[in-house]
Amino acid sequence: MAIQFTAHEVKVDLKEKRKLKAFLKDLFADEGQGVKDLHYIFCSDAYLLEINKQFLQHDTYTDIVTFEMGEDPDVTEGEIYISVDRVKENAGKFKVSVNQELHRVIFHGALHLCGFKDKSKAENALMQQMEDKYLIKYFGALE
Repeated sequence: MAIQFTAHEVKVDLKEKRKLKAFLKDLFADEGQGVKDLHYIFCSDAYLLEINKQFLQHDTYTDIVTFEMGEDPDVTEGEIYISVDRVKENAGKFKVSVNQELHRVIFHGALHLCGFKDKSKAENALMQQMEDKYLIKYFGALE
């Protein structure tokens, strides 16, 4: 299993990468999902906007785009693109630390790959509940 973190033309302060990789492995196991290869790419708003336009035909800024790349529905192979610009802006908007918001988005992408959706009001509520569950499990408490 390989989980990688890459910064593309941005600076991201990701602390305790080993701990986070182990935690993500456990998150997938808790949700009954294997992980073969998972790549997180931290990027700018502009970079993620181009990905959003090119692959999803969405002309809007977003904090995350998640791609499942594998063929086995029980084993994740994916790429998760995260806009550091959006994370910072949303941290201010939601009055949380950039570190907590960054981890929320990291877990959000993993949960998408585990099959969780967020299109409807009910799906979004469940997604937020699951994000909180894993934030509390990771940090011990929410800010």
